[in-house]
Amino acid sequence: MASSINLNSYYKRSRISERQFRVFVKHFCFDDTAERIANEVGISRRATITLLAKMRNRILEWCDEEERLSGEIEVDESYFGARRVRGKRGRGASGKVPVIGLLKRNGKVYTQVVQNCSREQLLPIIQGKVLSESTVFTDAWRSYDSLILHGYDHYRIHHHENEFSRGKNHINGIESFWSFTKARLLKMKGVRKDKFVLHLKESEFRWNYRKSMYQEILKRLRKIPL
Repeated sequence: MASSINLNSYYKRSRISERQFRVFVKHFCFDDTAERIANEVGISRRATITLLAKMRNRILEWCDEEERLSGEIEVDESYFGARRVRGKRGRGASGKVPVIGLLKRNGKVYTQVVQNCSREQLLPIIQGKVLSESTVFTDAWRSYDSLILHGYDHYRIHHHENEFSRGKNHINGIESFWSFTKARLLKMKGVRKDKFVLHLKESEFRWNYRKSMYQEILKRLRKIPL
């Protein structure tokens, strides 16, 4: 009996044809809903959700493999999740997930969920992802106080003084990424907390490869299929 498994260079042991998979990737890049993707590809919604989960887990791996950043780097934190509880504002807002973001100007962004925004949490991540002698731009949060002692040129922007840009001294790039990510999650009407990292890293990948996402995914999966 002939095997019912179709040859697919991108998806191992798949019952989805290579043509269908390319359609899937195209609509994934469009950020379409699972229902829309299922209709366009011609597979069940359940199969689509399974395939989306596989894709997001692979993207998580790809993001962790990215090279360290160097040059001019913007660093900032943001909070995701439940609405603020009255009286809780800014860093440490109750019920929210803190995330640090590092963005190379005219380059890629890297994100990581943290327990809190203390120096003990943030500094090792910066040192692990940003090469020394890079120029780092941050706001005035005290956890960044020691960056200059760790081999970085460090410049601050003072948001609390209504200062948002002073020549090259700004963090507008990473703030644009936060806006992009929060708009995506809002469109999805939020995500489960245990799936948040997958959607965060998917947003990171989408930002980094926004001009070539379709080609990038197929190129990578041609080397190591799902």
